[in-house]
Amino acid sequence: MSESQQTAHLSKLLTERMQSYVMKALHTIQLSYQQTIRNWLNRHTVQSFVSLFLVGAFLSITVASCSGSSSASKNDVKLKLVSFSVTKAAHDQIIPKFVEKWKQEHNQNVTFEQSYGGSVAQAAAVIAGSQEADIVHLALPLDVSKIQQAGLIKSGWETKAPRNGIVSRSVAAIVTREGNPKGINTWADLAKDGVKVIAANPKTSGIAIWEFLAFWGSVTLTGGDEATALDYVTKVYKNTPILTKDAREASDLFFQKGQGDVLINYENEVILAGKNGAKLPYVVPQVNISIDNAVAIVDKNVDKHGTREVAQAFVDFLYSTEAQREFAKLQYRPVNPTVTQEVASQPPPIKTLFTSQDLGGWDIIQKKFFGDGAIFDKVQAASKA
Repeated sequence: MSESQQTAHLSKLLTERMQSYVMKALHTIQLSYQQTIRNWLNRHTVQSFVSLFLVGAFLSITVASCSGSSSASKNDVKLKLVSFSVTKAAHDQIIPKFVEKWKQEHNQNVTFEQSYGGSVAQAAAVIAGSQEADIVHLALPLDVSKIQQAGLIKSGWETKAPRNGIVSRSVAAIVTREGNPKGINTWADLAKDGVKVIAANPKTSGIAIWEFLAFWGSVTLTGGDEATALDYVTKVYKNTPILTKDAREASDLFFQKGQGDVLINYENEVILAGKNGAKLPYVVPQVNISIDNAVAIVDKNVDKHGTREVAQAFVDFLYSTEAQREFAKLQYRPVNPTVTQEVASQPPPIKTLFTSQDLGGWDIIQKKFFGDGAIFDKVQAASKA
């Protein structure tokens, strides 16, 4: 039994013992009250009996209240899930399945408080304490690492979870207008004169960081040097009049408001938009980045809330065949081997699929590209000049 499990077990035993002492004390009071009634019936008036009756009724209600509150606290638990914007559709399908499974196996009701938004902004809210997440499912491991560095998640979180903490995957897709009038088929085409790109802001959004890395890697991992990559990326952001706060807002701006010539977004988000009636042509570039979405328990918060056992069970459930099939239905690229094999023929193949490690890993990526005064800030300043 782990230290956390021992702690939880001890806490449960202490709670049950305290409840037992309270009940015994109340029972003793009731017995004393009953004996007092018998004595008073022999010596006092009906008015005195009525007064004692009211006292007894109050004690009975107190006993029932104590018993009832004990049952409620035992039978109900609430989890706070903080995630990035486009995962809501998947969690809407997965959470009820987990709740039903946990109820059947543990006879305990679980409810979820959920929050969705730009991954970078969500991580910042968890760190600030305005979002007391028990579980985070974020767009990139970098955001989970920031929460860990703030002292809310224990170090080594990624090595303790299956698949290094990666629970869902996607790749980047380029969406164009009907008929593709600007002739946009590759990453290079985004830098053409007169092209308006809809993309998100790396300061608030996980997809925006993946987009930037896809742009950069499409040059440096295919033979180009960093000077060429910097020139290319600067041209792309000059073609980006608006940076949205997250992937969902970018989709709404492009599909619903008709802005821009091209949208860069998650492959799964583009397909979901098509199923919801906003169907437009798109291409999945043959040079692409593996968009790896991380999940983790927020140790400080689950210990504070007493929810570690259920939170861990939910994280484990996200890796199950049942949950991974729900991700796959929404066109995420599953991490469960069984489901990966089941849907192997569905996603378009990618010739060159690189990862964050190919760009140096998250510590280097953060310092090199997204820290204050780093490459992205320089690109932004140049694109506005």
